[in-house]
Amino acid sequence: MKVMDHAEKSKVFNGDEKRVDWHDETLWFIRKKRDVATHNIPEWEDLREAGSQIKNHSLSNLNHYLQQFETNAKANGIVIHWAKDGEEHNKIVLGLLQKHQITEMVKSKSMLTEECHLNDYLENNGVAVVDSDLGERIVQLAKEAPSHIVLPCIHKKKEEIGELFHEFLGTPEGSADPQLLTEAARQSLRNTFLTRRAALTGVNFAIAETGEFVVCTNEGNADMGAHLADIHIASMGIEKVIPLRKHLSIFLRLLTRSATGQPITTYSSHFATPAKGKELHIILVDNGRTKQLARPDFRNSLKCIRCAACFNTCPVYRRSGGHSYQSVIAGPIGSILMPNLDMKKHADLPFASSLCGSCSNVCPVKIDIHDQLYKWRQVIVKEGYANPAKTVAMKLMAKTLASPTLYKMAGKAARTTLKYAPFVVNNKFNAWYLHRDMPEVPKSSFGEWYNKNRKNND
Repeated sequence: MKVMDHAEKSKVFNGDEKRVDWHDETLWFIRKKRDVATHNIPEWEDLREAGSQIKNHSLSNLNHYLQQFETNAKANGIVIHWAKDGEEHNKIVLGLLQKHQITEMVKSKSMLTEECHLNDYLENNGVAVVDSDLGERIVQLAKEAPSHIVLPCIHKKKEEIGELFHEFLGTPEGSADPQLLTEAARQSLRNTFLTRRAALTGVNFAIAETGEFVVCTNEGNADMGAHLADIHIASMGIEKVIPLRKHLSIFLRLLTRSATGQPITTYSSHFATPAKGKELHIILVDNGRTKQLARPDFRNSLKCIRCAACFNTCPVYRRSGGHSYQSVIAGPIGSILMPNLDMKKHADLPFASSLCGSCSNVCPVKIDIHDQLYKWRQVIVKEGYANPAKTVAMKLMAKTLASPTLYKMAGKAARTTLKYAPFVVNNKFNAWYLHRDMPEVPKSSFGEWYNKNRKNND
């Protein structure tokens, strides 16, 4: 079976025009909320610069701050584990659960565990996992991947969610009332929180100075799971560490304003020591991050604080949907992170961009996203992973544009074809024509016009 690339998967999403329209409008509405929230802070650009510099410093001294974090976390009574990749991370989680003879676990939102495919791994090894974030729970019931890192089920209509909840949670058939559906999920998850002995959370920020970590949620589900369970496992990408506790306030001010336009996350929960009689574990995961760190052109992508502001502003993402990226992290930031993990598989993603620069403009930590997309394109072509037809076409175009003679001949041939045989271009086999109106045929080239008028003016 042929693997579909981003452009082909986008056609599937674009088959439902109404869905595309409200997907686009909803995300743009969130982008506008972000603008209002950031414009209300006179020092916003100073915060962005501070966040960017702190992240640059942390990445440049990552080995030091990770060791400091490990030392202080251990002193707090936290058990530290190191995982080189997703497979090792999953084995550590499974080992901890088997040690305590636990076969059911509640999990809050964690893009790292999605990256490691933890749910499938645990399910295949006899462990039932319930995602407690509402959006994650919805896509879990639908057997789908999240399409957005902050709004996992943004691609679904409330009527579709109603059908899912009717099937799995017993809500009335045909009900699409958000309040009723949310209450049904709340009641179902409450039983899960009360009965699960193990909980897993992600990590938004880890503080080297104190050995503590912070989890940001709007639903409080991470807190419920972690505080009620006997064992709390936190999955953390190694890039999440920051040097000092005082730096945290900068990132908390940046994060939620960029993500949803809120002044602050509803719950910013600090975990420093395990409760009496309970265990707290942190798994520090590399999974390609040191490889990305070693790429000078792409290391800045590790500054990402997962706010998804670049998703909400991107004209390509808004109108192609998250699943068209076929990656754990979609959108502009995913398009520079995923080729690092598998360049061949994700070679199409850096080309899923207009390079308009809006993503870089809204990034709270000043990642040069559009510039990295452009650089990834160069790497992918050089490594031979680009579409062969496009590669040939670009080489042919480069030769044509480099030769005045060929350029003039090609221009004249194109004008003649459009004038006397437009069907050669205006047909369903021309991808350009399918999405654009072809230009009116000019009477002459600019060069011919210029030469004629210069003579007339002499």
